[in-house]
This record gives sequence, structure tokens and C-alpha cells, in this order.
Amino acid sequence: MPSLSFEGETHDDLVRKVRRWLASVDGDEHLTAVEAVEKASEITKDALSVIAAAAPGQIASSDIFKGLRKMGYDATDSTKRAVTTGLNALAEVTGGGLVKRADRARKDAVYEMNASVARQMLKTLRG
Repeated sequence: MPSLSFEGETHDDLVRKVRRWLASVDGDEHLTAVEAVEKASEITKDALSVIAAAAPGQIASSDIFKGLRKMGYDATDSTKRAVTTGLNALAEVTGGGLVKRADRARKDAVYEMNASVARQMLKTLRG
């Protein structure tokens, strides 16, 4: 019988991991800048957890190691809050226009790249 499990130190960790899994199932690939920062923060925390789990027992149970891991989590959370606050303030000041222009520029660059690739393919096919 198939099963699915998630591990986390807190309820918030579990909820975050379940939401990430559900988003991956739904194919939710388009992220806002704030969502990208939040996902990067989650990945960083996951990496810290993996590193902590790999530490030998005596080291992992030491207060210094636990303190360093907590500092890593706190630094990640502080950075996430600062960046998302800045992005939200920027969006508020510009009415979201700057983010929309950046997204439009990204789409235009992809279109130009695709057009360039198509022209090259045509040249190759024509000989």
C-alpha cells in the first residue's frame, strides 16, 4: 500500500512541507518574487535539518551545535522577513508595476530566444 510521510520539528514545518508537496502535485510553477524568497528560505532550513541529522550523536546533542542550528534558522527567517518586506514595500510604492515590467521583460526575453532558435532551426533545415 502506498504511503506518504513528512517529518518536521514543528507543526509549521509539517504544514510548509505538505503545502510544498501539494503545489508540486498541482504543477504550480509560477512564483511571485515573495513566494520565491519564501521557498528559498524553506530549502535553506531543510538543508540545515539535513546537516544536523548527519552530525554524530555527541556533536548533535551538544548545546553549541543546537545553538548554531537555531542561529541558522533565525538568520534565515530574519533574511526572509527583510527581503519580503522590501519586495512588498516596492510593490506597494510602484503599484506592482515594477514587478509586472520585470515579468514582461522575462517573457519578452524568452520569446526572443525562442524566435532566434526557430530561425536557426529553419536555416539548418534549409541547408
